[in-house]
Amino acid sequence: MSLQNDPQQLVDHLFRRESGKMVAVLTRMFGFSKVDTAQDIVQETLLAALQTWRFTLPDNPRVWLYRTAKNKALDHVRRQRTWQEKIAPNLAHTLNEAPDEYPTADHLFLDSEIEDSQLRMLFACCHPELTQEGQIAMILKTLCGLSVAEIAAGFLTSKDNIEKRLYRTREKIRQEGIAMEVPQGIALQPRVEGVLKAIYLLFNEGYHSASDSNVIRRDLCEEALHLADLLTRHRVVGLPKAHALHALLCFQASRLDARMDEAGQIVLMEHQDRSRWDRSLISQGFARLSSSAEGGEISEYHLEAAIASYHAQASTFEATNWQAIFYLYELLYQQHPGPIVAFNRAIAMGYARGAQTGLEALSAIESLQDNHFYHAAMGDFYQKTGALEKTKTAYTRALNLAVLPKEKKLLLEKLACCLPSQVFKP
Repeated sequence: MSLQNDPQQLVDHLFRRESGKMVAVLTRMFGFSKVDTAQDIVQETLLAALQTWRFTLPDNPRVWLYRTAKNKALDHVRRQRTWQEKIAPNLAHTLNEAPDEYPTADHLFLDSEIEDSQLRMLFACCHPELTQEGQIAMILKTLCGLSVAEIAAGFLTSKDNIEKRLYRTREKIRQEGIAMEVPQGIALQPRVEGVLKAIYLLFNEGYHSASDSNVIRRDLCEEALHLADLLTRHRVVGLPKAHALHALLCFQASRLDARMDEAGQIVLMEHQDRSRWDRSLISQGFARLSSSAEGGEISEYHLEAAIASYHAQASTFEATNWQAIFYLYELLYQQHPGPIVAFNRAIAMGYARGAQTGLEALSAIESLQDNHFYHAAMGDFYQKTGALEKTKTAYTRALNLAVLPKEKKLLLEKLACCLPSQVFKP
């Protein structure tokens, strides 16, 4: 069904693509302390679209949304001004600009200004007075349009914890009077890490969604690519590590079309049709990777982008330079030791040095016993060594831990392939 024939789907689609931009522009109008007001107006705009578009779709739905959001914002400003002047004339909290001056809002809704507002929002959310967890949650909620459940999945925590984190962050924004601006000089560096991490997490939620049965959420991947591109094109924040992150996302996004088959089922990299990989994104990834080489810093994004580049240039899975990938994961683990990096390092080790070596490296990781990817990888390596009972045990453990139906189906197929005489049910 075409989006144009389904107002609900069209609004959902535009909400993902445009709500963060509208929130950024309106927050720039009202001030960062009134981000809740901006979000409320965007919600009202989307509800208005749902009600109106049931009868007649506008010629340009995106333009309709922005015009309606702007008009609702101006109505809000006028109501506030009337209340302040007529009902509470002594109220100290006044707007920075009078309503008559708000025709300048037209300027803020130009494409170039929308992008500038997005960058301002990104860096305002990453003010050093805010905790890093709060910074990232705020970006994902306000600018990227993720739900509390999606953010909780990305942080591996509960929805209640994310609600509390967002509340504390908003209160801190109000107390500190944080402004929407892109800092310069020594004030820039403390905020860059939070911005890069938020974009990274946003892409990961889209690339392998923990909260969507479709597994892949292309809209989130595209938004992350857009934000990373904004960073690289900015004269102040286009740092080498920003180029490295954008390179990584380009390489990863190039495989999106090949990660699902025509029936909508998961296709692992080993079995993907590489002719379906997006060569233009791969070329863009290499260009960004080259730009990231300026300066002497080698960040985690440089290393991950380099790893992804080896996958992108391999003509087949078997031709992949696993020795180089293992070496890069070694460097990454030295920089950022942790269970996920150790897991990926073990996988690379298994392909570079043999399945038994990979099994030993995986077995040394003690904190991933409740992770279905971990047990699926154990099963893969056990199968390569011919240990079928251990293969069955590992795949069954992974199946019991998996949540998404398509992941369960893939694991059932793995079980059926290695033990065809058995019948397994999800």
